[in-house]
Amino acid sequence: MTLTQWLLFILILQVVHFLGTWKLYVKAGRKAWEAIIPVYNAIVLMQIINRPKWWVILLFIPIINLLMFPIVWVETIRSFGKNTTKDSFLVVLSLGFYIFYVNYMEDVAYIKDRSLKPRTATGEWVSSIAFAVIAATLVHTYFMQPYTIPTSSLEKSLLIGDFLFVSKFHYGARVPMTTVAAPMVHDTLPIVKTKSYLKFPQLPYMRLPALQKIKQNDIVVFSWPVDTVEQFFKKTNRKIRKPIDKKSNYVKRCVGIPGDSLEIRDGYVYINGKKNVLPDRARLQFFYETDTDGKALSVKSLKSRYHVREGGRLQDGNYILNLADEDAQLISKNPTVKSLTKRLSPKGEAEDVFPNVSSLDWNRDNFGPVYIPEEGKTVALNIASLPFYKQIIVEYEKNTLRVENGQIYLNGSAEPVDTYTFKQNYYWMMGDNRHNSEDSRYWGYVPYDHVVGKPVFIWFSWNSDGQGLDKVRWERLFTTVGGSGKAISFFFPFVGLMLVLYGFNWFRKRKKAA
Repeated sequence: MTLTQWLLFILILQVVHFLGTWKLYVKAGRKAWEAIIPVYNAIVLMQIINRPKWWVILLFIPIINLLMFPIVWVETIRSFGKNTTKDSFLVVLSLGFYIFYVNYMEDVAYIKDRSLKPRTATGEWVSSIAFAVIAATLVHTYFMQPYTIPTSSLEKSLLIGDFLFVSKFHYGARVPMTTVAAPMVHDTLPIVKTKSYLKFPQLPYMRLPALQKIKQNDIVVFSWPVDTVEQFFKKTNRKIRKPIDKKSNYVKRCVGIPGDSLEIRDGYVYINGKKNVLPDRARLQFFYETDTDGKALSVKSLKSRYHVREGGRLQDGNYILNLADEDAQLISKNPTVKSLTKRLSPKGEAEDVFPNVSSLDWNRDNFGPVYIPEEGKTVALNIASLPFYKQIIVEYEKNTLRVENGQIYLNGSAEPVDTYTFKQNYYWMMGDNRHNSEDSRYWGYVPYDHVVGKPVFIWFSWNSDGQGLDKVRWERLFTTVGGSGKAISFFFPFVGLMLVLYGFNWFRKRKKAA
């Protein structure tokens, strides 16, 4: 929805609110006109239902307001003596329109000093659960979101089975664009496996102020720009268009920032002509082919020692292994391994990679150079450069485009254009697992409005290949994602601190009772 459409929608809501409540405002000793003034009417309503004025803020926070509206509806009718369970169900199930019936058809009296304490244990339980959900949703949406690593694209830095906390505020929390959605779930409702949101109405893209910019080699969670899958990891021929904030979440390393010129040579990234230097915790992985002279190689032991994930088995007992260069050197010393060869796509051998122009002869290991678009910067636009920027122009920045007789026309203009100025920043995201990562090499740039947040903390890690207690990667619990040197687990110090606090509280209560 455009800004004008939203203003019109808000105006309609104010009229609906006025028509449904003005008599109740009068019965509460207020003026009828106070029910129609935006924001002010909400402040007055909080006074009528004897609730704090800061609740008004919650009514204007996307997603949170969906949880607050039913609470305010119930509180409104209870302020006029409609306290039964039946009344509460009616006002919620009617989406608040039961208030119209109370306003016009019921002779109710305003209860100025009504008790705010729930009358039953069930009511108290429901009230506690409701505000716990609101608090959790607020944190999940605007501050910190739990996230699970589902693939091996950042293997070594992040492992399959890592459970992360992703900070929303480092890069600026993105205000949800999808205004009607289930809280604390993404695009699919659990158990029933149906869509968790409505596409309409949609808010314009907005973002809270950021604490920092995305830097070279930051690990970033983002909405997968080209996502059209109905459900992630579920094979289906049905493709759908999703709102930005309901696209599947990916986690990759940002190797190219706005303004960079990026090139890949034999699997290694070069930025502005210089080889990209990764943090010391990151290790690139590639497919290596082994020659074992037909002898068996214990892939199981390699997996446990080096986190090797088997890429496949060839004839004569040979294997394709997914290895970091350092581990490849160690494995090459294994007496059963005759040779170990990195399987790189040679320069000039074309593969199906961005921007899908076969004449470029680019592949996953030898690619580019490409320019990473920067907000406000202008590039030449012609038939040769169009494949690089067409998706940006049409999909991400919402222009109409047509090509006639080798000329490019934008937004219905009668005059052709030969330049384009970008409206936002773009990033190049890649996995450290170079041969097992679906990343920008295959679908291009990541717009800034698709950025979700920054992984900061691993609170749990589960190894599906382990046995018993070894399924838990204890050394990864309560470790930071960033930083240099070997990651240090703060799990046992945390447990110790919790035990000390528990003991102190127990001792204090016992002493007080004595």
